[in-house]
Amino acid sequence: MTGRPETESARPRGPAATVWIDGAFVDPESARISAFDAGVQHAVGLFETMIARGGEVVHLGRHLRRLRASAAELRLSTTLRLEPLAEAVRAAVARSGLGDARIRLTMTGGDLNLLARSGGRGGPPTLIVVVQPATRYPETLFERGGRLAVADARLNPLDPFASHKTLAYWHRLSALQDALAKRCDEALWLSVTNHVCGGSVSNLVVVRDGVVLSPQVRGEEPAGALRSPVLPGVVRSQVLEWAAEEGRSVERRLLTIEDVLKAEEVCLLNSSWGVMPIVAVEAAEIGDGRVGEAAAGWRARWNAPWPAESIEDERAAEPSEEPSSADEGTGADLPLDPTGE
Repeated sequence: MTGRPETESARPRGPAATVWIDGAFVDPESARISAFDAGVQHAVGLFETMIARGGEVVHLGRHLRRLRASAAELRLSTTLRLEPLAEAVRAAVARSGLGDARIRLTMTGGDLNLLARSGGRGGPPTLIVVVQPATRYPETLFERGGRLAVADARLNPLDPFASHKTLAYWHRLSALQDALAKRCDEALWLSVTNHVCGGSVSNLVVVRDGVVLSPQVRGEEPAGALRSPVLPGVVRSQVLEWAAEEGRSVERRLLTIEDVLKAEEVCLLNSSWGVMPIVAVEAAEIGDGRVGEAAAGWRARWNAPWPAESIEDERAAEPSEEPSSADEGTGADLPLDPTGE
């Protein structure tokens, strides 16, 4: 049993991918970006992976706000406008005709030729939305629980890019391949300070002595501490909200491997599989080696129907966006410019 998605032959045959690039829908077979795009040349870019349920995108607002924050902090774009981008994502899901779907939103540094021609001022980023049938995982993975293999590499809190979802993902995928080769379902990453970070493509939550613990992520560090190399996970934030609603004590702090090995329960979280209970780290069993009550409850909540979300619904505590004057058309399929450029 591994965390690999089901094989192609086992997947239901559905519609081809729906692709939107820079304001227009394009045929998947002819979808192209420039060979000089910064994402191709130097892996300059960010991405978000989302899912749709019943045609509605789950946690759309949270994903887009994280993308905007990373784009601004890493100087990829400071003018990303969320509602036009949300409109593009929703339009792509609607056009796909898929009820349940996997959505990949990619933002690159754009065409480097435009950078050269503009005298170094930079051009607009490249924006891509791809909608495909939802990834299916074997249900036995969640009923029996998954296994982790400890990654050989380490994350560095001094790397300013480590806690962002950048296109430089090869090291994470390589560790995941190593874990799968060991018949495990994910890799467990530690930092160079030997603190637990999470999986290659997931965040981590443990229950130890009845307390829900999760490694602190970027933005949760105490004053004067090293920056966390852990991505602020969207599903992680949701599960920790659920845990608090259930009356559980929740702590976001530095975790050691002992916190994991001596936990009663361990979960890995991402938007593709939701909540994956973990029952072993290599040869060491977690708790009694079975899926625990908290993990089973969070998995049930994840699988329950989701209400439609809009950016406004999730932004009650944030100041509203100032309207931009850059509302010129970028194509018949998207009336507003998501980058404001």
